[in-house]
Amino acid sequence: MPTKEDFLSELRSQFRRAQDRGARYVTINAGELHRRVGSYPSRSGHRMPLCCDVMYSERRNGDEIIAAPPKGKGASLTIRYSLPRESA
Repeated sequence: MPTKEDFLSELRSQFRRAQDRGARYVTINAGELHRRVGSYPSRSGHRMPLCCDVMYSERRNGDEIIAAPPKGKGASLTIRYSLPRESA
């Protein structure tokens, strides 16, 4: 089952790849992030709330929530992160 560190590692890898391409921002969707890390979609093995918590925890000034489910945590959560990132 994916851990917080798994989601954080993949999220930061996506930041680095986008930064290396010279992008000014990167838009990340929770469903796609979870698929890359694994165990999604799966009724019993997914960790979507944890995935979303990690995405929210990496928000900084200038980042924008593009889409969010009604309760805030779900596959449709999409955040546009500004680059460069200090943590990337």
